[in-house]
Amino acid sequence: MTTPTGTLRTDEPASAVLGTLAEQGATGALSTETGIVYLAAGHVVHVESAVTPDLGDLLTHSGALAPDGWWEAIDQAGRRCRVGRQLVDSGHLAAGALELCHLGALFDAAYFVLAHDGPALRFRPGAAHWLGAVRSVPVETVLRESRRRRELLHRIWPEPSVDRAPLARVPGPDAADLPARRGRTLAQVDGVRTAAQIATALACRTFHTLVELRRLAAAGLVTPVAPLLPVPTSAPAPASAPAPVFAEPGPSPRPAAPDEPETALLRRLLHALEAL
Repeated sequence: MTTPTGTLRTDEPASAVLGTLAEQGATGALSTETGIVYLAAGHVVHVESAVTPDLGDLLTHSGALAPDGWWEAIDQAGRRCRVGRQLVDSGHLAAGALELCHLGALFDAAYFVLAHDGPALRFRPGAAHWLGAVRSVPVETVLRESRRRRELLHRIWPEPSVDRAPLARVPGPDAADLPARRGRTLAQVDGVRTAAQIATALACRTFHTLVELRRLAAAGLVTPVAPLLPVPTSAPAPASAPAPVFAEPGPSPRPAAPDEPETALLRRLLHALEAL
């Protein structure tokens, strides 16, 4: 990368690009294969990942905020990038509760976007998130926390596919025989849901859910579901025939083929709007 307004080399790790952007005091959005990091004056102000519950999911599923209050704030302040401020000013949410939940969502998404240090795709100077200013975090703090989480999860169970794949139960102890949080987590494992979808169903932070799922995997109680292999045919299908796409059940269906982060996030917003 050259300057905040320049282009990215696609083989450059996202962590290195973020470090450069922090030194330059850049403002904008850095896209990776798994999400988007929003910066203001060289600090991280928000992180979005298509594989983690977003702030609205966490607030509404936990009961901290009614869905109508969330969408009202988006309608009234989304275009001005002041949704967070609107939630507080309208009395829907206390400032401290918003900040706490926002930081939790930020660090959860940052783990998926940064922990495995994939390449940066592009930087859009000046781009702002519709949530607006809540709490900024130094880039080095975000990178350090992502590394800490990766190392902790690796010590529990060194198989990262647990983080992303649908999970199935393995015959073993009943959920009632486990610690309360672990038992609630195991009860949500159905062979279809991913860790992020389980976290949404529990109205729980994704990282806390990952810790419990890795412990369950280490105990031999859950396992990632292997992708289905195509059934061989005597004659290949025409090149123009698309492969069938099966949507996963849940509040926020994800496409079977990976989208660019912006597309996946817009798709999630569309599904939520259609559900109203």
